[in-house]
Amino acid sequence: MPFARLAHATTPTCHIGLGLAAVGRPGYINLGRDTDLGENRSVDALRTRTHELLDAAYAQGVRYFDVARSYGRSEEFLAGWLDARPDVEDVVIGSKWGYTYTADWSTDAERHEVKDHGPATYERQRAETRALLGDRLDLYQIHSVTPDSPALTDKELHATLARAAAEGLTVGFSTSGPAQSDAIRAALAVTVDGEPLFRTVQSTYNVLETSAGPALAEAHDAGLTVIVKEGMANGRLAAPHAPDALRAVAEEASLGCDAVALAWILRQPWTGVVLSGAATVPQLVSNLHAPAVDLDVDQLTRLATLAEDPHAYWERRGQLPWH
Repeated sequence: MPFARLAHATTPTCHIGLGLAAVGRPGYINLGRDTDLGENRSVDALRTRTHELLDAAYAQGVRYFDVARSYGRSEEFLAGWLDARPDVEDVVIGSKWGYTYTADWSTDAERHEVKDHGPATYERQRAETRALLGDRLDLYQIHSVTPDSPALTDKELHATLARAAAEGLTVGFSTSGPAQSDAIRAALAVTVDGEPLFRTVQSTYNVLETSAGPALAEAHDAGLTVIVKEGMANGRLAAPHAPDALRAVAEEASLGCDAVALAWILRQPWTGVVLSGAATVPQLVSNLHAPAVDLDVDQLTRLATLAEDPHAYWERRGQLPWH
């Protein structure tokens, strides 16, 4: 993995990262949140839950933690955990800018986040991230780049990001939507003074949504570290909702549907890190079985049949309610 800080992570589970989207705010689109989080979603309750997850993840060898400005108080929760554990020096921290959290700790807000990829938003959110994470931040990603994003063509922004990179910050981007491949390829073409700007890409990829695979392979070949998000398809691949083919393979492996779904992603030769979006410690522990899952050719073939049309997948994702 060319992202230098991640390249030195050598624990058995170093290819699993922990994303805090599901626990940094009271509302999210993942299925099963009523069961996972219960009714108490106060700031203190979710801070405690986040710290418990971070403790469990670190103890099990996870070394990459992923947050964002729009994930409620995820940066704040992570910063508090790091401040309380000054001896933890071998973790890699990634955050994202480009969305502003607007739900004010409510689960029924009209809008939960507002997207803006302009330089002014970058400067404001970079200052906010710096105030919380300081020099612990290793990776700063543009959040959810799509083919029409101005972040792909804004030379002023590119120059600003290149200056941050020259000062030691790794610059990356994430993608979303049915045209992820187009966004990835456009981002690979972005250069400043003849040098590629981006060093990492974070994209949605799972057994239901595989359309970004070829472009992610190209990104890997170009030297970028690939981080996979939404490997559980926002809960659609968890046991209560998993399709029959995934359930069958999980039963054969004597492990959870989640471990099998994440293992399938780890089998991709271009995968650098797969994010767990666990909201509970038992979910995290189950996710961390993924590196031990050995899928044979027949099982891989059966899982490959689950892929959906990307437009249908993203339309369904867009209909998931904020719980």
